[in-house]
Amino acid sequence: MFQTLYSYFWWERLWLPANLTWADLEDRDGRVYAKASDLYITLPLAFLFLVVRHLFETYVATPLAGLLNVKEKVRLKATPNVVLEKFYAATSKHPKQADVEALSKKSGCTVRQVERWFRRRRNQDRPSLLKKFREASWRFTFYLIAFIAGMAVIVDKPWFYDLREVWKGYPIQSMLPSQYWYYMIELSFYWSLLFSIASDVKRKDFKEQIIHHVATIILISFSWFANYIRAGTLIMALHDSSDYLLESAKMFNYAGWRNTCNNIFIVFAAVFIITRLVILPFWIMHCTMFYPLDLYPAFFGYYFFNFMMVVLQSLHIFWAYLIIRMAQKFITGKVVEDERSDREETDNSEEEEEVAKNGPLSNGHPVLNNNHRKTD
Repeated sequence: MFQTLYSYFWWERLWLPANLTWADLEDRDGRVYAKASDLYITLPLAFLFLVVRHLFETYVATPLAGLLNVKEKVRLKATPNVVLEKFYAATSKHPKQADVEALSKKSGCTVRQVERWFRRRRNQDRPSLLKKFREASWRFTFYLIAFIAGMAVIVDKPWFYDLREVWKGYPIQSMLPSQYWYYMIELSFYWSLLFSIASDVKRKDFKEQIIHHVATIILISFSWFANYIRAGTLIMALHDSSDYLLESAKMFNYAGWRNTCNNIFIVFAAVFIITRLVILPFWIMHCTMFYPLDLYPAFFGYYFFNFMMVVLQSLHIFWAYLIIRMAQKFITGKVVEDERSDREETDNSEEEEEVAKNGPLSNGHPVLNNNHRKTD
Protein backbone atom coordinates (compact mmCIF):
# COMPACT_ATOMS: atom_id res chain seq x y z
CA MET A 1 0.00 0.00 0.00
CA PHE A 2 2.82 2.36 0.92
CA GLN A 3 4.53 1.64 -2.39
CA THR A 4 1.27 2.40 -4.24
CA LEU A 5 0.85 5.75 -2.46
CA TYR A 6 4.51 6.53 -3.10
CA SER A 7 4.17 5.88 -6.83
CA TYR A 8 0.99 7.97 -7.02
CA PHE A 9 2.65 10.83 -5.15
CA TRP A 10 5.62 10.92 -7.53
CA TRP A 11 3.58 10.43 -10.68
CA GLU A 12 5.20 12.64 -13.32
CA ARG A 13 1.88 14.15 -14.45
CA LEU A 14 1.49 15.73 -11.00
CA TRP A 15 4.86 17.45 -11.01
CA LEU A 16 6.00 17.87 -14.60
CA PRO A 17 4.50 19.03 -17.91
CA ALA A 18 3.29 16.47 -20.43
CA ASN A 19 5.85 14.28 -22.24
CA LEU A 20 8.48 14.79 -19.52
CA THR A 21 9.62 12.26 -16.90
CA TRP A 22 11.97 12.22 -13.91
CA ALA A 23 14.56 10.62 -16.17
CA ASP A 24 14.83 13.96 -18.00
CA LEU A 25 16.07 15.53 -14.74
CA GLU A 26 18.81 13.03 -13.96
CA ASP A 27 22.32 14.44 -13.57
CA ARG A 28 24.36 14.14 -16.75
CA ASP A 29 27.22 15.84 -18.59
CA GLY A 30 28.22 17.75 -15.46
CA ARG A 31 24.75 19.31 -15.12
CA VAL A 32 23.08 18.84 -11.70
CA TYR A 33 19.31 19.01 -11.16
CA ALA A 34 17.19 19.46 -8.04
CA LYS A 35 16.11 16.25 -6.29
CA ALA A 36 13.57 15.65 -3.53
CA SER A 37 16.20 13.85 -1.44
CA ASP A 38 18.19 17.10 -1.27
CA LEU A 39 15.64 18.48 1.19
CA TYR A 40 16.33 15.88 3.88
CA ILE A 41 19.18 18.05 5.10
CA THR A 42 16.78 20.89 6.00
CA LEU A 43 15.42 19.16 9.12
CA PRO A 44 18.78 18.75 10.92
CA LEU A 45 19.69 22.24 9.70
CA ALA A 46 16.48 23.56 11.27
CA PHE A 47 17.51 22.17 14.66
CA LEU A 48 20.96 23.65 14.12
CA PHE A 49 19.26 27.01 13.54
CA LEU A 50 17.50 26.64 16.91
CA VAL A 51 20.85 26.05 18.62
CA VAL A 52 22.46 29.00 16.82
CA ARG A 53 19.45 31.15 17.71
CA HIS A 54 19.79 30.27 21.41
CA LEU A 55 23.49 31.16 21.37
CA PHE A 56 22.82 34.37 19.43
CA GLU A 57 20.08 35.52 21.79
CA THR A 58 22.20 34.71 24.85
CA TYR A 59 25.57 36.09 23.80
CA VAL A 60 24.68 38.77 21.23
CA ALA A 61 21.08 39.96 21.61
CA THR A 62 21.07 40.14 25.42
CA PRO A 63 24.24 42.29 25.68
CA LEU A 64 22.92 44.42 22.80
CA ALA A 65 19.69 44.95 24.74
CA GLY A 66 21.77 46.18 27.66
CA LEU A 67 23.68 48.61 25.44
CA LEU A 68 20.42 49.98 24.02
CA ASN A 69 18.99 50.30 27.53
CA VAL A 70 16.04 47.98 26.92
CA LYS A 71 14.14 48.22 30.18
CA GLU A 72 11.52 45.88 31.55
CA LYS A 73 8.25 47.23 32.90
CA VAL A 74 7.65 46.60 36.57
CA ARG A 75 4.80 44.10 36.74
CA LEU A 76 2.66 43.69 39.84
CA LYS A 77 2.19 39.98 40.51
CA ALA A 78 -1.18 38.46 41.23
CA THR A 79 -1.44 37.22 44.81
CA PRO A 80 -1.74 33.40 45.03
CA ASN A 81 -5.38 32.34 44.95
CA VAL A 82 -6.33 28.70 44.33
CA VAL A 83 -9.91 29.42 43.20
CA LEU A 84 -8.98 32.14 40.71
CA GLU A 85 -5.92 30.25 39.44
CA LYS A 86 -8.00 27.14 38.74
CA PHE A 87 -10.53 29.17 36.74
CA TYR A 88 -7.72 30.98 34.88
CA ALA A 89 -5.98 27.74 33.87
CA ALA A 90 -9.00 25.57 33.10
CA THR A 91 -11.80 27.89 31.95
CA SER A 92 -10.85 31.35 30.72
CA LYS A 93 -8.27 34.08 31.10
CA HIS A 94 -10.96 36.67 30.38
CA PRO A 95 -13.92 35.88 32.64
CA LYS A 96 -17.32 37.35 31.87
CA GLN A 97 -19.04 39.63 34.36
CA ALA A 98 -21.23 36.80 35.65
CA ASP A 99 -18.11 34.65 36.17
CA VAL A 100 -16.39 37.51 38.01
CA GLU A 101 -19.31 37.84 40.41
CA ALA A 102 -19.42 34.08 41.02
CA LEU A 103 -15.65 33.97 41.60
CA SER A 104 -15.95 36.90 43.98
CA LYS A 105 -18.30 34.89 46.20
CA LYS A 106 -16.18 31.73 45.95
CA SER A 107 -12.84 33.38 46.68
CA GLY A 108 -13.98 35.90 49.26
CA CYS A 109 -12.61 38.79 47.16
CA THR A 110 -14.50 41.82 45.96
CA VAL A 111 -15.49 42.07 42.29
CA ARG A 112 -12.85 44.75 41.74
CA GLN A 113 -10.17 42.61 43.37
CA VAL A 114 -11.08 39.67 41.10
CA GLU A 115 -10.86 41.87 37.99
CA ARG A 116 -7.51 43.24 39.17
CA TRP A 117 -6.22 39.74 39.88
CA PHE A 118 -7.02 38.58 36.32
CA ARG A 119 -5.37 41.67 34.79
CA ARG A 120 -2.18 41.04 36.76
CA ARG A 121 -2.26 37.31 36.06
CA ARG A 122 -2.58 37.91 32.30
CA ASN A 123 0.32 40.36 32.43
CA GLN A 124 2.48 37.70 34.13
CA ASP A 125 1.99 35.41 31.12
CA ARG A 126 2.87 38.06 28.57
CA PRO A 127 6.39 37.87 27.10
CA SER A 128 8.94 40.23 28.56
CA LEU A 129 10.38 43.15 26.62
CA LEU A 130 13.77 41.42 26.61
CA LYS A 131 12.26 38.29 25.03
CA LYS A 132 10.65 40.40 22.31
CA PHE A 133 13.91 42.26 21.66
CA ARG A 134 15.95 39.07 21.46
CA GLU A 135 13.49 37.49 19.02
CA ALA A 136 13.42 40.60 16.82
CA SER A 137 17.24 40.76 16.85
CA TRP A 138 17.54 37.17 15.68
CA ARG A 139 15.05 37.59 12.86
CA PHE A 140 16.57 40.91 11.80
CA THR A 141 20.00 39.31 11.55
CA PHE A 142 18.78 36.36 9.51
CA TYR A 143 16.55 38.34 7.16
CA LEU A 144 19.26 40.91 6.46
CA ILE A 145 21.89 38.25 5.72
CA ALA A 146 19.37 36.22 3.67
CA PHE A 147 18.40 39.27 1.61
CA ILE A 148 22.03 40.15 0.86
CA ALA A 149 22.82 36.51 0.01
CA GLY A 150 19.67 36.20 -2.11
CA MET A 151 20.53 39.27 -4.13
CA ALA A 152 24.06 37.94 -4.63
CA VAL A 153 22.56 34.69 -5.95
CA ILE A 154 20.16 36.24 -8.48
CA VAL A 155 21.40 39.73 -9.40
CA ASP A 156 23.71 38.47 -12.15
CA LYS A 157 21.17 36.06 -13.64
CA PRO A 158 19.28 36.96 -16.86
CA TRP A 159 15.88 36.08 -15.31
CA PHE A 160 16.37 38.82 -12.71
CA TYR A 161 15.96 41.37 -15.53
CA ASP A 162 13.75 39.44 -17.96
CA LEU A 163 11.09 37.26 -16.32
CA ARG A 164 10.54 35.26 -19.49
CA GLU A 165 14.00 33.80 -18.87
CA VAL A 166 12.54 32.10 -15.77
CA TRP A 167 10.89 29.52 -18.04
CA LYS A 168 13.47 29.30 -20.81
CA GLY A 169 14.20 25.60 -21.27
CA TYR A 170 11.97 24.59 -18.37
CA PRO A 171 12.09 22.08 -16.74
CA ILE A 172 15.51 21.08 -18.07
CA GLN A 173 17.24 23.77 -16.00
CA SER A 174 20.35 22.76 -14.11
CA MET A 175 20.97 23.91 -10.55
CA LEU A 176 23.85 26.07 -9.34
CA PRO A 177 25.55 25.50 -5.94
CA SER A 178 24.53 29.00 -4.83
CA GLN A 179 20.88 28.22 -5.59
CA TYR A 180 21.14 24.96 -3.66
CA TRP A 181 22.42 26.59 -0.47
CA TYR A 182 20.02 29.52 -0.75
CA TYR A 183 17.10 27.09 -0.87
CA MET A 184 18.39 24.83 1.91
CA ILE A 185 19.05 27.72 4.31
CA GLU A 186 15.73 29.46 3.65
CA LEU A 187 13.71 26.26 4.03
CA SER A 188 15.62 25.27 7.18
CA PHE A 189 14.95 28.67 8.72
CA TYR A 190 11.20 28.43 8.11
CA TRP A 191 11.19 24.91 9.58
CA SER A 192 12.89 26.35 12.68
CA LEU A 193 10.24 29.10 12.90
CA LEU A 194 7.50 26.47 12.75
CA PHE A 195 9.21 24.36 15.43
CA SER A 196 9.60 27.33 17.78
CA ILE A 197 6.26 29.04 17.15
CA ALA A 198 4.71 27.67 20.35
CA SER A 199 7.44 29.29 22.50
CA ASP A 200 7.85 32.49 20.48
CA VAL A 201 5.98 35.71 21.21
CA LYS A 202 2.32 35.08 20.39
CA ARG A 203 0.59 37.88 18.53
CA LYS A 204 -2.95 38.44 17.37
CA ASP A 205 -2.15 36.96 13.96
CA PHE A 206 -0.86 33.71 15.49
CA LYS A 207 -3.04 31.54 13.21
CA GLU A 208 -2.05 33.56 10.15
CA GLN A 209 1.61 33.10 11.09
CA ILE A 210 1.17 29.32 11.19
CA ILE A 211 -0.58 29.39 7.81
CA HIS A 212 2.23 31.57 6.43
CA HIS A 213 5.01 29.26 7.67
CA VAL A 214 3.25 26.12 6.40
CA ALA A 215 2.43 27.72 3.02
CA THR A 216 6.03 28.95 2.69
CA ILE A 217 7.48 25.53 3.50
CA ILE A 218 5.13 23.86 0.99
CA LEU A 219 5.92 26.46 -1.69
CA ILE A 220 9.68 26.22 -1.25
CA SER A 221 9.58 22.40 -1.18
CA PHE A 222 7.25 22.10 -4.15
CA SER A 223 9.20 24.60 -6.22
CA TRP A 224 12.30 22.50 -5.54
CA PHE A 225 10.59 19.22 -6.50
CA ALA A 226 9.15 20.69 -9.70
CA ASN A 227 12.37 22.58 -10.54
CA TYR A 228 10.73 26.02 -10.18
CA ILE A 229 14.05 27.19 -8.75
CA ARG A 230 14.41 30.38 -10.77
CA ALA A 231 10.96 31.62 -9.74
CA GLY A 232 11.57 30.42 -6.18
CA THR A 233 14.76 32.42 -5.69
CA LEU A 234 13.03 35.57 -6.95
CA ILE A 235 10.10 35.07 -4.56
CA MET A 236 12.32 34.40 -1.52
CA ALA A 237 14.52 37.46 -2.15
CA LEU A 238 11.42 39.61 -2.63
CA HIS A 239 10.05 38.53 0.75
CA ASP A 240 13.33 39.10 2.58
CA SER A 241 13.60 42.65 1.18
CA SER A 242 11.17 44.11 3.74
CA ASP A 243 11.25 41.67 6.67
CA TYR A 244 14.55 42.90 8.12
CA LEU A 245 13.21 46.47 8.15
CA LEU A 246 10.22 45.45 10.25
CA GLU A 247 12.39 43.57 12.74
CA SER A 248 14.80 46.51 13.08
CA ALA A 249 11.84 48.85 13.71
CA LYS A 250 10.70 46.50 16.49
CA MET A 251 14.17 46.51 18.04
CA PHE A 252 14.28 50.31 18.20
CA ASN A 253 10.71 50.38 19.49
CA TYR A 254 11.61 48.06 22.39
CA ALA A 255 14.68 50.21 23.07
CA GLY A 256 12.53 53.34 23.30
CA TRP A 257 13.99 55.03 20.20
CA ARG A 258 10.59 56.20 18.99
CA ASN A 259 11.65 58.53 16.17
CA THR A 260 14.08 55.99 14.72
CA CYS A 261 11.43 53.28 14.98
CA ASN A 262 8.82 55.42 13.24
CA ASN A 263 11.15 56.43 10.41
CA ILE A 264 12.22 52.84 9.75
CA PHE A 265 8.60 51.73 9.92
CA ILE A 266 7.59 54.18 7.19
CA VAL A 267 10.40 52.86 4.97
CA PHE A 268 9.28 49.30 5.77
CA ALA A 269 5.64 50.11 4.93
CA ALA A 270 6.64 51.56 1.56
CA VAL A 271 8.91 48.60 0.70
CA PHE A 272 6.30 46.08 1.86
CA ILE A 273 3.49 47.59 -0.19
CA ILE A 274 5.66 47.95 -3.30
CA THR A 275 7.12 44.43 -3.13
CA ARG A 276 4.12 42.45 -1.79
CA LEU A 277 1.19 44.31 -3.34
CA VAL A 278 2.73 45.52 -6.61
CA ILE A 279 5.81 43.57 -7.71
CA LEU A 280 4.69 40.16 -6.42
CA PRO A 281 1.18 40.05 -7.94
CA PHE A 282 1.77 42.10 -11.11
CA TRP A 283 5.24 40.81 -12.03
CA ILE A 284 6.08 37.55 -10.26
CA MET A 285 2.60 35.99 -10.12
CA HIS A 286 1.92 37.17 -13.67
CA CYS A 287 5.15 35.42 -14.61
CA THR A 288 4.16 32.14 -12.89
CA MET A 289 0.56 32.18 -14.14
CA PHE A 290 0.82 33.25 -17.79
CA TYR A 291 4.34 32.74 -19.18
CA PRO A 292 4.43 28.94 -18.61
CA LEU A 293 1.27 28.51 -20.71
CA ASP A 294 3.21 29.72 -23.76
CA LEU A 295 5.45 26.66 -23.41
CA TYR A 296 3.23 23.80 -22.22
CA PRO A 297 -0.38 23.02 -21.20
CA ALA A 298 -1.33 23.60 -17.57
CA PHE A 299 -0.83 20.61 -15.27
CA PHE A 300 -1.47 19.86 -11.58
CA GLY A 301 1.85 21.31 -10.40
CA TYR A 302 1.13 24.56 -12.22
CA TYR A 303 -2.26 24.92 -10.51
CA PHE A 304 -0.94 23.89 -7.09
CA PHE A 305 2.01 26.29 -7.14
CA ASN A 306 -0.13 29.24 -8.14
CA PHE A 307 -2.82 28.33 -5.59
CA MET A 308 -0.21 28.50 -2.82
CA MET A 309 0.95 31.84 -4.21
CA VAL A 310 -2.63 33.12 -3.90
CA VAL A 311 -2.72 31.93 -0.26
CA LEU A 312 0.46 33.89 0.47
CA GLN A 313 -0.87 36.93 -1.35
CA SER A 314 -4.05 36.82 0.77
CA LEU A 315 -1.90 36.96 3.90
CA HIS A 316 0.02 39.90 2.43
CA ILE A 317 -3.25 41.80 1.95
CA PHE A 318 -4.23 41.06 5.56
CA TRP A 319 -0.88 42.31 6.88
CA ALA A 320 -0.99 45.33 4.57
CA TYR A 321 -4.26 46.29 6.26
CA LEU A 322 -2.54 46.21 9.67
CA ILE A 323 0.42 48.17 8.32
CA ILE A 324 -1.83 50.88 6.88
CA ARG A 325 -3.60 51.16 10.25
CA MET A 326 -0.24 51.69 11.95
CA ALA A 327 0.80 54.20 9.28
CA GLN A 328 -2.36 56.20 9.96
CA LYS A 329 -1.39 56.36 13.63
CA PHE A 330 2.03 57.64 12.66
CA ILE A 331 0.57 60.33 10.39
CA THR A 332 -1.78 61.50 13.15
CA GLY A 333 1.13 61.81 15.57
CA LYS A 334 0.51 58.69 17.65
CA VAL A 335 3.27 56.24 18.57
CA VAL A 336 3.55 53.41 16.07
CA GLU A 337 2.93 50.04 17.71
CA ASP A 338 2.67 46.55 16.34
CA GLU A 339 -1.05 46.01 15.75
CA ARG A 340 -0.48 42.29 16.24
CA SER A 341 0.92 42.68 19.76
CA ASP A 342 -0.93 41.77 22.92
CA ARG A 343 -0.73 45.01 24.87
CA GLU A 344 0.08 45.23 28.55
CA GLU A 345 -2.93 45.85 30.76
CA THR A 346 -2.89 48.39 33.59
CA ASP A 347 -4.65 48.32 36.91
CA ASN A 348 -6.88 51.27 36.06
CA SER A 349 -9.38 50.61 38.80
CA GLU A 350 -6.61 50.33 41.38
CA GLU A 351 -5.00 53.53 40.17
CA GLU A 352 -8.31 55.36 40.29
CA GLU A 353 -8.82 54.27 43.89
CA GLU A 354 -5.34 55.37 44.93
CA VAL A 355 -5.59 58.69 43.08
CA ALA A 356 -8.80 59.47 44.91
CA LYS A 357 -7.11 58.74 48.25
CA ASN A 358 -3.52 59.87 47.79
CA GLY A 359 -3.26 61.80 44.52
CA PRO A 360 -1.32 60.70 41.40
CA LEU A 361 0.81 57.58 41.63
CA SER A 362 4.21 56.57 40.32
CA ASN A 363 5.00 52.85 40.53
CA GLY A 364 2.38 52.48 43.22
CA HIS A 365 3.59 55.42 45.35
CA PRO A 366 2.12 58.94 45.61
CA VAL A 367 3.81 61.54 43.41
CA LEU A 368 5.09 64.37 45.56
CA ASN A 369 5.71 66.75 42.70
CA ASN A 370 3.10 66.61 39.96
CA ASN A 371 4.49 69.44 37.83
CA HIS A 372 6.77 67.29 35.69
CA ARG A 373 5.59 66.05 32.33
CA LYS A 374 5.67 62.35 31.64
CA THR A 375 8.00 61.60 28.75
CA ASP A 376 8.26 58.47 26.64
